Formats: sequence, C-alpha cells, structure tokens
Amino acid sequence: MKRSYMEMEHSNSSVPNKVVLVERNVTPQGIPLLNPTIIAKKGSNDLVELAIEIQQADNYVKANVCNKLQMIAQQMNFLKKQAETVLKEAKQNSILNHAACNFIKHPGHVYHLYQRESGQIYFSMLSPEEWGASGPPHRHKGSFRLEYDRSWTPLSDISTKDNELTIINKFLQATETSMCPSIIDGMIVDS
Repeated sequence: MKRSYMEMEHSNSSVPNKVVLVERNVTPQGIPLLNPTIIAKKGSNDLVELAIEIQQADNYVKANVCNKLQMIAQQMNFLKKQAETVLKEAKQNSILNHAACNFIKHPGHVYHLYQRESGQIYFSMLSPEEWGASGPPHRHKGSFRLEYDRSWTPLSDISTKDNELTIINKFLQATETSMCPSIIDGMIVDS
C-alpha cells in the first residue's frame, strides 16, 4: 500500500510541512466513482488543520512519555532510598549482633547497649535508670528490642514496629480465614 505525501508551504514553523494521506481508491468496494477528482479534493485549510492535529498528537505523545518517565524516576528514587535504609539497618543489626554479651539474648526482650572507654560495646539487661543514683558505669549507646528475625528495633521505634506487626498479623489472619474453606474444599481425603 502506497502512502502519498502532500507537500505544503506554510509560514508557521509549528505546522509540519508533510501530511500523510490515505491512498486514493477510485473504485471503493468495486463501485467506480462518478468523478474521483472532486471526491478527493481537499482545500489547503483542510491540510493545514490535519497537519496541526498530527503535531498536537505528537506533542501529547511526548508529554505522556515524559510523564511516565518522571513517574519511573520517582519510583527509582524511592527504591534507592529503600535500599539505603535496608543497608543501613543491616549494618546496624550486624553491629548489634556482634556486640559483646555474657548472657543468652531472647527475642522480644529489650537490651541496653553500653560502650566502655576502650571502645568495646556490650549489651546489658540493666537500663541506665536501673544502675541507681550513680548511673551506668559506661556510656549508654541506646536500648533495643531483639526481634524474632534477629533484627533489632530501637526503643523509640517499638510502638511503631508493634503497630506494623499488628496490621500484618490482621491481614495474615484474614487471608488464612478466607483461604481455609477453599483449601479444605480442594483437599482429597483418603479413607
């Protein structure tokens, strides 16, 4: 199928100088036209409007692509920040898991991190307040709860973490409840 291009001269530089027209068929569906020249005749204004419409469509396509690429860039920045957070948490968890300790740590318990003058960090079961009026013998670096996945949550973030876990548990319970009938219905019981 051939495309015909119509060259146009126009003073406005925003209007393209070529328009692709549908190739002419003088016998549509086998019926010859009485006067094919009159049927296919287009005015110069029609061609200019068609060219403007094509230019606008190109502009919309470019804008749409630009918007989608901006959204992808925002998602990439978000993922980059999440990756940085994960790496920062992993480093902190590694440091805390390697801290000196003379007792077995149990998930769900809060432990208190101290640093000696020598630089050694260690965990204690005693909070700074429990050391009495004299205070702790070493510099208190923070208090952390050991989670069941062996990660550590700072004392200041425990309520937020608990709220997140509550929401996740509710979601999991709702999912298990809705899945149980279909799982049981699909089970084959041998007798």
